[in-house]
Amino acid sequence: MAPANDEARGEPGRQAKPRARRQAGAASLRFSCLRSIRRGACALAGAAIVGAALPAGAAVAQAPRDMHLPQMRLAVGGHAVQAEIAATEASQSQGLMYRKSLAPDHGMLFVFEQAGPFCFWMKNTLVPLSIAFISGNGTIVNIADMQPQTETPHCPAQPVLYALEMQQGWFARHRVHAGQKVADLPRP
Repeated sequence: MAPANDEARGEPGRQAKPRARRQAGAASLRFSCLRSIRRGACALAGAAIVGAALPAGAAVAQAPRDMHLPQMRLAVGGHAVQAEIAATEASQSQGLMYRKSLAPDHGMLFVFEQAGPFCFWMKNTLVPLSIAFISGNGTIVNIADMQPQTETPHCPAQPVLYALEMQQGWFARHRVHAGQKVADLPRP
């Protein structure tokens, strides 16, 4: 899934003016600005950020090519996780869209430049996911389960600097819950 903020996923961090809309190209953006969320800030992330609005008459975008993202090992509530790092606009926009599977104990960590109310949806995401919203100090704020191919927004309970997507149910199976820590997080 991908995050959505003021720009299509929302403006990371604050509720300032939205950035100029990106031109829709061959790659579909996962974010779509949701109005009236968090005092007007849009923020959707999922294994992708909610996609930018397409111009009238635009064709449906094709699946983007595979991105080769850096990976790192995290400790989530004491459990080892291998996470792909989505720290750029392009990698956050694509997120885990179009993937047919996710290896056990593997996920995607979204790293934002500054804390904000980033929400996620599951448009074009084929695998059911759970997402942990994580504060700047590594504390899990809340966790949500997300269904494939839906545009339902999933938002943090407070501004976050990170979001970690895993196979749906991973957090529950490992008894990871809000208030626990994620260690070894990269700096934004």
